[in-house]
Amino acid sequence: MTAQALVIGGGPSGLMAAETLAASGLHVRIVDRMPSLARKFLLAGRGGLNLTHSEPLERLLDRYGLARPRLERALRDFPPDRLVRWCEDLGLETFVGSSGHVFPKTLKASPLLRAWLRRLEAQGVAFALRRRWTGWSDDGALTFEGPEGAETARPDVVVLALGGASWPRLGADGGWTGAFEAAGIGVAPLAPANCGFRVGWSSFFAERFAGQPLKRIALTFDGETRRGEALVTGDGIEGGLVYAFSAPLRDAIARDGSAIATLDLRPDLVETDLAGRLGAGRGDRSLSTHLRKAAGLPPVCVALLREGGDLPREPEALARRIKATPLRLIAPQGLARAISTAGGVRFDGLDERFMLSRRPGVFVAGEMLDWEAPTGGYLLQACFATGRAAAEGAVAWTRSELGVG
Repeated sequence: MTAQALVIGGGPSGLMAAETLAASGLHVRIVDRMPSLARKFLLAGRGGLNLTHSEPLERLLDRYGLARPRLERALRDFPPDRLVRWCEDLGLETFVGSSGHVFPKTLKASPLLRAWLRRLEAQGVAFALRRRWTGWSDDGALTFEGPEGAETARPDVVVLALGGASWPRLGADGGWTGAFEAAGIGVAPLAPANCGFRVGWSSFFAERFAGQPLKRIALTFDGETRRGEALVTGDGIEGGLVYAFSAPLRDAIARDGSAIATLDLRPDLVETDLAGRLGAGRGDRSLSTHLRKAAGLPPVCVALLREGGDLPREPEALARRIKATPLRLIAPQGLARAISTAGGVRFDGLDERFMLSRRPGVFVAGEMLDWEAPTGGYLLQACFATGRAAAEGAVAWTRSELGVG
């Protein structure tokens, strides 16, 4: 007898789970609520598909913070070099970028997804689209809303890979949390991760500078400083530099109501040198022109300095402001604009195989789980790895508990 496996969710975690289950000889069906699979994965590939990171494994594991102990086994079993080999087995070569990020040479997700779906079809995996999972019935059946109304399913084993709640228009909207809570399964509240933040800009600044980049700056918060770039939005600030601080900033705002970070608008100059430039030869130039010529500040940075109040005239005080411009963040941008999701299914409700203790035979993978990581390949790496690990746990369970596989 061959076990019947159902994977709910057709993103990277779900597809990896389906491939692993099928390779172990199970009959596999993937259910997804959207008309096509892996829509967020495809969107991620528009800017160059960052699959993983090439840094040493121990450093990579640390990127997962408090969740490292619960993710480590999955990541060690399917580390970045194995992910690269998997990608190349699908016919897509990869390369390591200057920052250590790993990309397919196509720099797109669509060729990889097409090759992956062809492999799944060759394995006999079936697909059922436009079906939203709604939970469990009183007698334990899985329930769905499909094109023709309510449906139920009773597979031997299930892998849930329904994603978080960021970019909900692409499929993962966090709607599964209600079914989990109704079943008494612990879920940490979903929150935006790798997100931008709202700032109380003046109307002038918001109207004049929304969409302007802040290049070659540094941001400091809670004793940590990083360099990078950011982007001014109509109601705040976003971009890679901001995303790197999103978890501590989000937590500080939740605790204190706001968070104060500081921006160094000229991190390549020490404060004394900057003060010397500002103190020399202003003549009859306006202060804005002087800041542009002497300090090399573009108009958006000059205006950002003014957002903090009147500018000091003394070169030393002005240099201090440029090197430590306060930025008061009042709220994270919502989940709909976040790159990823924090929170999710609590690990204390799962065993080491990612199986729910309250629902034997039901495994959970990917962004549904309560972890977060920075951008840079870490998100996809953990989604792939946990999808594989949950499926391997499901195969072992069907063989030990059901005597099938």
